[in-house]
Amino acid sequence: MRSVSAKARRGRAAKPSRSRGRVTTAIVRSSPGSNRKGRRRPNVFARVGQGLRAWFSIRHPAMWILCIIVMGVLIAGGFVTRAGNATRNAVNTVVTDAGFGIGAINIAGAKRTDPHDILGALGFAPGQSIFGADIHAARQRLLGLEWVADAEVRRQYPGTITVSVVEKVPFALWETPNGTYLVERSGSTIGLFDPKSFPRLPLIAGDGAPRTAAPLVDAVRAHRAVSARVVGYQRVSDRRWNLLLNGDVIVELPEEDWREQLDVLEHLIVDKGILERDIAEIDLRMHDNYFFVLRNGQKQQMRGNAA
Repeated sequence: MRSVSAKARRGRAAKPSRSRGRVTTAIVRSSPGSNRKGRRRPNVFARVGQGLRAWFSIRHPAMWILCIIVMGVLIAGGFVTRAGNATRNAVNTVVTDAGFGIGAINIAGAKRTDPHDILGALGFAPGQSIFGADIHAARQRLLGLEWVADAEVRRQYPGTITVSVVEKVPFALWETPNGTYLVERSGSTIGLFDPKSFPRLPLIAGDGAPRTAAPLVDAVRAHRAVSARVVGYQRVSDRRWNLLLNGDVIVELPEEDWREQLDVLEHLIVDKGILERDIAEIDLRMHDNYFFVLRNGQKQQMRGNAA
């Protein structure tokens, strides 16, 4: 075995190491048993403080439970609501003082609707912040009024609310056991009214009458002699119509092709003078034969081509 000389050993020792420039950082931890006698234990107050800090940590489940309980107490006690109301009131005061308070409400299109009812439905208070006015909710309340078919509510800065109302158009009076309803052309009811308040509207009766009356009323108006004598329209079993003429004369129309029979009735009134006779009922349900019932109960027949 070759021995290594001291000089060689010194030469190797003098040779710089390749890893000399590498820096290594080490963290030295003392063992649990080291310096146990020299370390001071924390006092009672320090231990209590550490426990409280750990318990009140946001990561601690008990902290979340406590927060939920506190929020529940605040909400149940009304503290959050009162705080929110106070904030809104303060903001409204500032906005109003700046000139953005409601000072005027302009209403257009209301002919039958009382302006006081419109103001009540709007629910806006004088001087209220125009920004805080809920115009969408106000519109929905307006639509609940009896005569209002549609409405538009707009802000007009700095302090004006503009309301445009479209009212329902009465078409006929519908007699029912519960009273007389005013109805629209579509058949929707407006409300109970005294018939004397609308003397020029046609009077209809029977189940389903409001829904189906418009075509018949329009067709009758196109026949001058018939229209001048009609005092009412009666829906029978929601299938067909009777015309009620002045002098208590009843005209029975068929379920189908009743427009042609209106032409026949116009001809009978104008050219035949049928209403000058003592007639109580005219049956036009058959297209080939017409029947007349006199007031004494006697019946007469007329062929369609003879009319």
